[in-house]
Amino acid sequence: MRTIPFVKMHGNGNDFIIVDESKGVVVKSKSSFAAKACDRGFGIGADGVLFLSRSSSADLGMRLFQPDGSEAEMCGNGIRCLVMYAVDAGYVKRGSVTVKTKAGVREVKAKKSSVIVDMGKPQFARSAIPARGTGDEFVENMHGVVVSAVNTGVPHAVIFDDLADVDIADLAVKIRSDPVFPCGANVNFVKLDGNTLFIRTYERGLERETLSCGTGAVAAAAVANQMGLIGTRVIVSTLGGSLKITLKKEGAFMEGSAELVYYGTYPLKKG
Repeated sequence: MRTIPFVKMHGNGNDFIIVDESKGVVVKSKSSFAAKACDRGFGIGADGVLFLSRSSSADLGMRLFQPDGSEAEMCGNGIRCLVMYAVDAGYVKRGSVTVKTKAGVREVKAKKSSVIVDMGKPQFARSAIPARGTGDEFVENMHGVVVSAVNTGVPHAVIFDDLADVDIADLAVKIRSDPVFPCGANVNFVKLDGNTLFIRTYERGLERETLSCGTGAVAAAAVANQMGLIGTRVIVSTLGGSLKITLKKEGAFMEGSAELVYYGTYPLKKG
């Protein structure tokens, strides 16, 4: 039986299977592979599969497929893992690295124990995420709560509410599937404590709450800053750990860790 080598890594508990396709090993049916490999009962178990490739327009290429087989545009925790793997593999050196994603080329700085990612400029305009209502162009009432819509590589809904202490799944599913988000959205419940944001995220494609979401952390910080609740430097505390978010005119920057879990091989019957 054909097997494929992989690396398991995580960023704040958001775990990924990394398949290195730069060496010529290519998985043809990436959706099917991700659905099987991410299964925590019958596969390796992960929040997604990162496929690493070479790119003509960047130092590295990254594609992310989720447990439901869908492909996501971008992943903040995932790109940190991919770059740290590439550094350890000798593909790139520590320092400035560029990564091509479906959301565009991202600039990343690999340090000794952390990775800083240029997440791009958060998009609040209705042209980026359609929204109903006639008030603020990125805020509206939805399913009984006030929802702020922002795209930080993928679409996000951000809710500041005490619901961060309770089961978020039922409400998150309604918001995630609302017509306001034609491609679906990750749903973030946020609490503010000084200059720290506590966040819980329900992710589309996984259809459950995860321990951490990098694009969600940036989304929460961007919305809080837009509302005048925080400054330009903020700590976002997720269930899996903390991320440092810095907001600048040119975009948002996220700093966090990326850790190796283990190496392995996985049977590949088709693709």
